[in-house]
Amino acid sequence: MASVVEYKGLKAGYYCGYCESREGKTSCGMWAHSMTVQDYQDLIDRGWRRSGKYVYKPVMDQTCCPQYTIRCHPLQFQPSKSHKKVLKKMLKFLAKGEISKGNCEDEPMDSTVEDAVDGDFALINKLDIKCDLKTLSDLKGSIESEEKEKEKSIKKEGSKEFIHPQSIEEKLGSGEPSHPIKVHIGPKPGKGADLSKPPCRKAREMRKERQRLKRMQQASAAASEAQGQPVCLLPKAKSNQPKSLEDLIFQSLPENASHKLEFTRFLCSSPLEAEHPADGPECGYGSFHQQYWLDGKIIAVGVLDILPYCVSSVYLYYDPDYSFLSLGVYSALREIAFTRQLHEKTSQLSYYYMGFYIHSCPKMRYKGQYRPSDLLCPETYVWVPIEQCLPSLDNSKYCRFNQDPEAEDEGRSKELDRLRVFHRRSAMPYGVYKNHQEDPSEEAGVLEYANLVGQKCSERMLLFRH
Repeated sequence: MASVVEYKGLKAGYYCGYCESREGKTSCGMWAHSMTVQDYQDLIDRGWRRSGKYVYKPVMDQTCCPQYTIRCHPLQFQPSKSHKKVLKKMLKFLAKGEISKGNCEDEPMDSTVEDAVDGDFALINKLDIKCDLKTLSDLKGSIESEEKEKEKSIKKEGSKEFIHPQSIEEKLGSGEPSHPIKVHIGPKPGKGADLSKPPCRKAREMRKERQRLKRMQQASAAASEAQGQPVCLLPKAKSNQPKSLEDLIFQSLPENASHKLEFTRFLCSSPLEAEHPADGPECGYGSFHQQYWLDGKIIAVGVLDILPYCVSSVYLYYDPDYSFLSLGVYSALREIAFTRQLHEKTSQLSYYYMGFYIHSCPKMRYKGQYRPSDLLCPETYVWVPIEQCLPSLDNSKYCRFNQDPEAEDEGRSKELDRLRVFHRRSAMPYGVYKNHQEDPSEEAGVLEYANLVGQKCSERMLLFRH
């Protein structure tokens, strides 16, 4: 089994859907008659991306909107507040049929299939981004106003109840439940908080109190065990650990849930050859349709490529009647969780590729919110944490992320004669083929292809020649 590709060369000066420039886009492309998952893995690690059977690579220092390959680290991923909001919104809808207000308008798709070269189909849509940014802005404002109110109340408050630290220290190791001593200080005349209401408490004070209670509980239990007495435990403090992605996605629903969401996955038409190695994931490698079924009706379909080291999201399309569920964000989070599941069986499969990150296009910056994540250096093809890349991208659309000025592309083509071609139904090294070619100018295109795909792929893939 081998990849067979037909290089189409450079395409410059055509329409860009990101900045709407009529002649700004530039890329190189090839048609994949067939492709192994390992070859495609190596190609996307050199900045390539597929749309159907067309595989393309933006010419980064020439195109109007440089497109940087981005990958997320699912094993370290923690959902943000806006991500959790989407997951909770889905749970409320499934459990109770609740539809969140303010997000029920039809949401347009980010892109269409009209131009295959545009093929970076977005995971979420413009309205999702606007709502998330507005939510974060409102949240920040409410937090700031709340903090100001707390400061005012603390300054005005002349009456407080607090736990005397000495009383706790005396009880440690005594084997008895601690009964903190409450000391009351009277308010000054004409000042003070309303004593009929509980005192205002800062989050830091509450954390300290929980820590003290935990230490007391541990000491009390240890002393009781040492004396052979029954263990008398204090009420267990609530865990402050945030819920994991799996906790939020796979939370069980009540038996009388209003809706039922199901998933099916099966192979779909693609240039990628399906593979089922013994040490691979149970579903195997290749391209898959991930279908989202709500109460027996299909509402969304995501296309995924499962490769040796990653799950690569190709695109998502969905029923706009259900845009209020933010299916773009929800599907991305499910795909991250799916990558974690595959990693349990296949340890080397540990990344989630989200296509291209386009910093010069504000609506495409949302991919940077899935962290930790890396961007691919367009010159040396090494991965660099996105936090290190953003300051440079704020100053220039095109950037070399590798800070080592001496670093080069280690995977570049070094021996053109070892490149493999497919000619007259036979596979042969380019060194043999060129002895029979009649057009000497053909070598320029072959050399361009070799430099773009790198030495490893040029030796494995078969370059079709007429």
